[in-house]
Amino acid sequence: MSFQAYLDTIEKTTNLTPRQFVELAHERGFDKPGVKAGEILAWLKDDYDLGRGHGMALVHVIQKGPAISTKHVGTDGTHRDDSETLWLDGIATNPAS
Repeated sequence: MSFQAYLDTIEKTTNLTPRQFVELAHERGFDKPGVKAGEILAWLKDDYDLGRGHGMALVHVIQKGPAISTKHVGTDGTHRDDSETLWLDGIATNPAS
């Protein structure tokens, strides 16, 4: 599953875009330096029933923004992403969809 597919699945499951999760995390201070992934994962599990894999995708965008490694961009593998920048504003507005 690509990184973007994780985020899209989260949106389908929760009806919240990745950008909305970033905003909610900011309100809780989860985007501050030193916040551990486990704290964010516990919040996502408790409030949204998200598992570790999907949670870690959100941890990345909460703590590091939408840029990802180019390692899988343009490859043929199962983790292939089309771009090194993740779309956070929702499936319906994604120009790549």
